[in-house]
Amino acid sequence: MKKILLILLLFIFSAPLFAADLSFIYINGSNNNNQKMKNWYEKGVKKLHPVLRKKMLNNRAIKHYYSKIGSLNIKEEPVIFFWGYESKNDLDFVKKQLEVSKMVSSSGAYIVRNLLTQYMHDAIWVQKSHNMMPILEELNKAVKEEAEDGDKIILYGYSAGTFVAYQYMFNKFRYINLIDLFENLKADEDVISFVKEHPMNNTCLSALSRRYAGVGMFTADGHFILNPNKNDLKNGYLKMNEATEEACAPNDMVMGVVNFASPLPLFYSDMADKDYEMNYYNRIMTKYIFENGIFSLTVNFREDPLGFPSSRNLAVDDIDDIIDLTIENPTGVMYDNSGVWSKRIFPLAHTSYWSARKTFANAITKSFVNGYKFHYDEEYQAKVIKKKRKRSEL
Repeated sequence: MKKILLILLLFIFSAPLFAADLSFIYINGSNNNNQKMKNWYEKGVKKLHPVLRKKMLNNRAIKHYYSKIGSLNIKEEPVIFFWGYESKNDLDFVKKQLEVSKMVSSSGAYIVRNLLTQYMHDAIWVQKSHNMMPILEELNKAVKEEAEDGDKIILYGYSAGTFVAYQYMFNKFRYINLIDLFENLKADEDVISFVKEHPMNNTCLSALSRRYAGVGMFTADGHFILNPNKNDLKNGYLKMNEATEEACAPNDMVMGVVNFASPLPLFYSDMADKDYEMNYYNRIMTKYIFENGIFSLTVNFREDPLGFPSSRNLAVDDIDDIIDLTIENPTGVMYDNSGVWSKRIFPLAHTSYWSARKTFANAITKSFVNGYKFHYDEEYQAKVIKKKRKRSEL
């Protein structure tokens, strides 16, 4: 047992997860676009954060490790990143249209439309690139502000906030090797030779965009294309290191992401399409997460109708096969815990993560520990997989 604990702790803290102050940044979900709902969200976070903080500080595995190297300091005040007001104008427009439809529709149809508007509008709105990108820029500012003092960061995405957290990883994490990128995009030999002659640091997708270096961009149908003007392409490429520092997440400061009440797979089901070009970047991002000691956790209440599991929990070797890449010296974690019993009825479960905060905080802490055990303790992993197989056979 002691050997297993030591192995677990080695992986949990192979990256200095708690070597500095740790900031939790909470990202709001949909239907939080007026003062009343903003207050509701902020009040919920402020109730949850001290309970979660205490649970993590008192976790036996974490406490055992930290007794050797000093005290752990999770900052007492949560950082709340609120994007809800950005969608308000568009939502007000839809509500005006609803009033028109009220005069010509049946009451049942109107009620359904009204509910869909209230609960789904923001989730649909925030997915659109022209709405999402400014939000990511603001979130990156918040992350950098915390990192300026040397604080590490964990992002907590709630409901549609999981879209923001996912897109932050996708666009702001530094998983792009520029030589590999240009070769994968089949740039001409002159450009590839130029890139090899002027090596640059790893970068993120945002830094490549027109807003920063202007090296390339995603098209509406999900293809990444290089700047067709070769001179502009080369000039932009030479600015990549500066663009990276400006556009990307601060290096080694975002330690992980926790998504909860997550409808992410419902809205991003194209991640399952192997022919969708964007999934090339998802694959290399996954490799980056594992090789850089980052964690990506999903924690949902089992009664939450919008709490979709992110994926099956798979061993690293199985993930290798799926992404068709070799993950070398993995220390990171991708783990789903969507079976948390909140003891709430299903219509209320999606908004009960604050009222059931003790249960939820305990689930997050267990997910940290069990996620690492699942990937790096073979005995524990085999036990979990065997248990799941038995359930599927019933």
